[in-house]
Amino acid sequence: MKERIKDKIKQIEEFIGTLSEIKPLTFEDYMSDLKTKAACERYAQKIIEAIIDLTYLVIKERKWRLPEGDEQAFDILIKNKILSLELGKKLQDAKGMRNFLIHQYGEVDDEIIFNAINEELEKDIAEFLNKIEENLKKEELK
Repeated sequence: MKERIKDKIKQIEEFIGTLSEIKPLTFEDYMSDLKTKAACERYAQKIIEAIIDLTYLVIKERKWRLPEGDEQAFDILIKNKILSLELGKKLQDAKGMRNFLIHQYGEVDDEIIFNAINEELEKDIAEFLNKIEENLKKEELK
């Protein structure tokens, strides 16, 4: 299971690297290149899906009660002090953004998506991966 967790972390890091390479620096550039905009949205979706997968892998590896839904998966990591309440909420919000992108509930606010991709997603995911890796190291020392 630990190898699957490490593989998932590597996959997320690769997705983040690709997103960093393709994302435009300005909102105007984001809006003027529909292919890049679509690619950014797709990578954001893939990153968030991989984060959810990683959350489940950690829960299974620890043999904790399986969640009934993705939001509950983040709650389990909060309860077990792997994530802070603040980071858990941010990840739940990211999952909501992913659902919005996939299911196209109403009209997508491109500025919110652009800001999330440029200002929040990478930072929050880096913090999440750091917390998971710290926890793995603590478990290995036991």
